[in-house]
Amino acid sequence: MKSTSQATRPRAVTGPELFDSGSIWRILARIAPPVMFSQLILSLYNIVDSYFVGQYTADGLTALSVVYPIQIVITALAVGTGVGVNTHMARMYAQHRDDEADTTAGAGLFLSLITWVIFAAFSALIMRPFVEASAESQAAVEYGVTYGLIVCVGSVGTFAESIFTKVHQAQGNMKLPMVAQVAGAVTNVVLDPILIFGLGGIPAMGVAGAAWATVAGQVVSAVITGVRGFRRIPPLRDIIYYAKPIYALGYPSIFMQLMYTIYIMVLNFILTGFSDAAVTVLGLYYKMQGFFFIPLNGLGTCIVPLLSFQYARGNFQNCRKIFFDTVVIAMAFMLIGVACFEFIPTALLGIFADDEEVLRIGETAFRIIGLSFIPAVVSLTMPMFFQAIGRALPSVLLSVTRQMLGLIPLFWLFSLIGLDYTWMAFPCAEIITAAVGSVLYRRQVKGWQTGETQ
Repeated sequence: MKSTSQATRPRAVTGPELFDSGSIWRILARIAPPVMFSQLILSLYNIVDSYFVGQYTADGLTALSVVYPIQIVITALAVGTGVGVNTHMARMYAQHRDDEADTTAGAGLFLSLITWVIFAAFSALIMRPFVEASAESQAAVEYGVTYGLIVCVGSVGTFAESIFTKVHQAQGNMKLPMVAQVAGAVTNVVLDPILIFGLGGIPAMGVAGAAWATVAGQVVSAVITGVRGFRRIPPLRDIIYYAKPIYALGYPSIFMQLMYTIYIMVLNFILTGFSDAAVTVLGLYYKMQGFFFIPLNGLGTCIVPLLSFQYARGNFQNCRKIFFDTVVIAMAFMLIGVACFEFIPTALLGIFADDEEVLRIGETAFRIIGLSFIPAVVSLTMPMFFQAIGRALPSVLLSVTRQMLGLIPLFWLFSLIGLDYTWMAFPCAEIITAAVGSVLYRRQVKGWQTGETQ
């Protein structure tokens, strides 16, 4: 099915042509740094958000940890749809079907906005019972409900920006999304102390101020990426047609992130049986993880359209090289995270909290979890590899293995021994998933060598 008649928008010369030029290292060196930098800024402003809330109230910090899984759902739905748009657009560009690439983006925008409406309504209904099940302190519950409702109902900026950004990335333009992320982060960081504590004549809003600062930053990012990333929404018949490839390519990412949400909810529930401090430690870990996983996540964002492009051209050897180089680069960076978690865990925790129980629990947790970082490179890159080449089943299987079959059962079993042992579930789950992924990867490569494309 051809797209409706619409003029092909001009694309930067650094777009799909870049994916077909030069060595893999040169391509990654050109497109990865802007993505990593934007994710660095995003991670930093998440850290700053927690820092200011922690300065305002310890219960507010617990509230942010409790609401964090729901925020991951936002990421899952928004970014997952964007990944489907990104991957399909890259394939259309590889086949010189530029009009259909633009129509894919327009259809994706409509699907993303509809998803936001449904999610906002659902989150408003379940927010209070969800928070009450995950925190003991009544103050933490009230803060969590307030913060959660604002960031969920106000998440339209995230849903729109996820599509606009992927439009740019499908064309190889990583710089504008970086600028947008920086602008959004700066907006959030500037507004945080003003709205939380009340500065310049503005009344103090507390934890609600942190939520509004987050929403404002997301809207700023959406506006900047939308100026050149917006594509006209096509007729309904085209939206229905393009929804299938978008979600066929994007649902592994959505599924992986949703599993991520479920396992954090379950882990929070298990940790609630020990103390609110243990829940806070888990939330702080994920804040710090986002910082140290920047190289891995940035490279993953870049290789999906690059792998999809090379696969559509039948360059299977390049696909193998992209995967291998990504793992090598990410592991080199990940050693920094391992060193920090092993040698300065208390200093990392001290950025946010000074509660003795949080520091005591967190020191043990961070040192054990840090052991999982190296195998995590393989276990997290494998699903991206299979998703990019259109192999949704192995991608989903690895996500289920890592989070549902590995981490949750192990976390529960270790919790029966004691709190300090629960954290062993993290390295164990990563090692198991990496082993399963390696077997699936070898089968895929063998299939290519024997002439099988799937």
